[in-house]
Amino acid sequence: MTVPAPPSRSLRDLRDLTPARVGLGRAGTGLPTRALLEFTLDHARARDAVHAALDVPGLIAGLASLGLEAPGVSSCTRDRREYLKRPDLGRKLDQASQQLLARRHGGSCRLALVVGDGLSPAAVNAHAVALVGSLMPRLAAERIDIGCAVLASGARVALGDEIGAIVGARMVVVLIGERPGLSAPDSLGAYLTFAPRPGVTDAERNCVSNIHGAGLGYDEAALRIAWLIREGLAREITGIGLKDESGGPTHERIESDSDLHDKSVI
Repeated sequence: MTVPAPPSRSLRDLRDLTPARVGLGRAGTGLPTRALLEFTLDHARARDAVHAALDVPGLIAGLASLGLEAPGVSSCTRDRREYLKRPDLGRKLDQASQQLLARRHGGSCRLALVVGDGLSPAAVNAHAVALVGSLMPRLAAERIDIGCAVLASGARVALGDEIGAIVGARMVVVLIGERPGLSAPDSLGAYLTFAPRPGVTDAERNCVSNIHGAGLGYDEAALRIAWLIREGLAREITGIGLKDESGGPTHERIESDSDLHDKSVI
């Protein structure tokens, strides 16, 4: 019996499956003009994303429309240049922000939400409010409230640890702009930490990344984040001790519950 040969594949087929730069061709010893221009444009978009201004008024208004009052706080970085050169300063709140949070959110809460600019303010401007809007009904279905919301400028992921400790949060979720790539300058990431406090390592966090138009959609990202929040609070752990199993039966239960919640609201 003769087995038919599999259809041949070309680099064009591969390019249809990935935004990665494959099969660009060449012109002499260099790239074709079109490939070079596309690379230059994507590089410029990535640089622009890093240096974009965080839309503080727009984000505060957007979160307020979801019922979240989010005061603005700042890290110890004085400007964007220092932020890029001194990651350590982006992990610490300035004194005024510490005092503000202590006055407004002294006590404790179950879940704190931090929206921070990170390395791509453009990603936060584009996706943060929509993602939170998709996340909140799923949390409500699990009877989990966002007890504290904060908008942070000059933020690194670990800034959420200090914020969470000040407001007494059992868990903190940090939505932050990820380092721009040449195919995704506006990628948002969500970092979850149980028992946040200064000095927490990345091994104690979970991350849902690559949230953008051509990556992970808002609904799927919200389902994963909601699952991790629920399980992290229930098991009192995040990081390497909490494996993301949101694709299993428990994932389906969250989706079903949130659908019922959405319909009851309507």
